[in-house]
Amino acid sequence: MKPATRGTLEPVADNGEEHVVAAVTVLIADDQKVVRDGLAVLLELLDGVTVIGTAVDGTDAVEQAVALDPDVVLMDLHMPNCSGVEATEKLVAMGSRSRIVVLTTYTDDIWVFAALKAGARGFLTKDAGAGEILHAIVTVAQGEAQLDPSVQRRLLEALAGRSPIRISSEANLDNLTPREVEVLSLIAAGRSNSEIANELFVSDATVKTHVNHLLAKTTMRDRAQLVGYAFHHGITQL
Repeated sequence: MKPATRGTLEPVADNGEEHVVAAVTVLIADDQKVVRDGLAVLLELLDGVTVIGTAVDGTDAVEQAVALDPDVVLMDLHMPNCSGVEATEKLVAMGSRSRIVVLTTYTDDIWVFAALKAGARGFLTKDAGAGEILHAIVTVAQGEAQLDPSVQRRLLEALAGRSPIRISSEANLDNLTPREVEVLSLIAAGRSNSEIANELFVSDATVKTHVNHLLAKTTMRDRAQLVGYAFHHGITQL
């Protein structure tokens, strides 16, 4: 990986002199080694970007983001132990200055809107080219948002009322988060905590925490009442 002090040279318009512009520092989080290594090699070839670390799952991403303080975390969504959505939620809750760009193969609305609601500022698919990835990293590092065209289109359609966002409307119920709605839908489908954990690639303890939050927010007494709540509000398995 390049040293974090590396920068790019840009001319100053008024006197023609050059000054060093600090490179955008990036942490890559993906559970597949070939993807992590490939992205690291790709980004190292791009001017203006410095890869300062790679993480194997969401938990590792949070720990390294705290330790390394990257400008941008390039985050996969579907990872074991702690998903990209959960990792994003944790970093935002901690007040991390690192901005999140999602790079994933999962483009279903449940993942897209959960990631954006969690605080991601960019969303790209893994078929994005080097130029698109570079543009997203730089744009998000500057405080703007950058979305894949298909994601942006769905957002605009949803805002226009032509394509309702189920996750958004459901999450408004008792202030449920997108992840809590997802867990609730799986409870309604008859899944146990262990089955939910396996399906969402999170720990049993994480699922138990979500269930406890659901019980507290909905004021339901047990899982049976949560199932009734889910069906009453039209929350089915997503």
